[in-house]
Amino acid sequence: MTALEDAVVEADLQPRDGSPRAQGRGAGDGAGPRTVTTLGFAAPYQTATFTYEEGDLPPGHFRVETLYTGLSAGTELTHFKGTNQYLHKTWDDTLKLFRPGEASQQYPLMFSGYMESGRVVASRCASVEEGQLVGMSYGHKSGHTVDPLADFFVPLPPDLDPVLGIYVAQMGPICANAILHADEEAYGAVAPGFGSGVAQQHVLVFGSGVVGLLTAMMARWVGAAEVAVADSGPGRLGAARALGFPTVDVAEYDPASWAKERWSCGPGGDRGADLAIQCRASDEYLARALDSLRPQGTVIDLAFYHGGAPAVHLGEAFHHNGLRHLSAQIFRVPRKLQHTWNRTRLSQETVLFLQECGADVRRHLITEIVPLEEAQRVFEEIAERRSQPLQVVFRMGDDS
Repeated sequence: MTALEDAVVEADLQPRDGSPRAQGRGAGDGAGPRTVTTLGFAAPYQTATFTYEEGDLPPGHFRVETLYTGLSAGTELTHFKGTNQYLHKTWDDTLKLFRPGEASQQYPLMFSGYMESGRVVASRCASVEEGQLVGMSYGHKSGHTVDPLADFFVPLPPDLDPVLGIYVAQMGPICANAILHADEEAYGAVAPGFGSGVAQQHVLVFGSGVVGLLTAMMARWVGAAEVAVADSGPGRLGAARALGFPTVDVAEYDPASWAKERWSCGPGGDRGADLAIQCRASDEYLARALDSLRPQGTVIDLAFYHGGAPAVHLGEAFHHNGLRHLSAQIFRVPRKLQHTWNRTRLSQETVLFLQECGADVRRHLITEIVPLEEAQRVFEEIAERRSQPLQVVFRMGDDS
């Protein structure tokens, strides 16, 4: 646990009832002491709210009150179900490896989530004004005190819907980083601009969740020749079709055959996708993504494989077609572009994308906006497959 988590556990082990919106507001001056409410997990399959106290706003800092916080179902369900690797192994941060031993995280988990938008309610920072809207990544909390020299935040333009601000600090950059990896793959250190490695390419995106659809939309936005989405079941593919993407239902048709019948590309007229972007946490989908590529094509992988990848057979298409498999992780921009790219630039591209395409994101991806008090119901319904929302957003403040 972090030092803050230790302090919270010692101060208040008991989940709290009551309104997180009311508890999140300071008494009187927004720069004074306040109680912050967080959504976490008391035990497997049990959400809970916890509280901790903040003192006076320190000099040079500013204070945010959360308006919206987005649920990342893929990551957070591993906390809800107790399957996350950090709950079972030791993460060696020096060597960047999971090792057998004492779990790096234990219940209760005070914090979860990474998609927030909020309003600055008090500022002792010369560069940030009260009333400014910001996108951040601090978890499902009623508010956050920000050290601008240590915390990552993105000022939101006034014409951007605050709900869309949940994507600016992390989820959008995750998807933008997939595009950037394709740029490096095509051009190395001299990529001429964001999306240059995707422009005029035939792209097959695997997975029609939020990550998959945002990535597909970004690929189309930067000028791909055609973008298609592969997943299983008409329910999962409904939003992709509504957004105008050709779709492949893998329960009915082999996506590799679909791609090779549809696309002829490459210098020798090779058949298949130039680029596959793998966004479904399933090794079977990774295997399908590799099979769908033309010779010497590339899979950009955003997925996380909790159970390994036994369905991937490297002696088949991977070997015989000379394929590439690249992992694009949010805190790792492509090595050859590190001199010009970082998380801030990925966020800036996300803002530009949302300014142009945000109406479609709002209409087709954000499927529920509910109070934080409904978190237990939401998690249960998703875990039990009684509901398959694309993007649940918890409302915590007034954005008027």
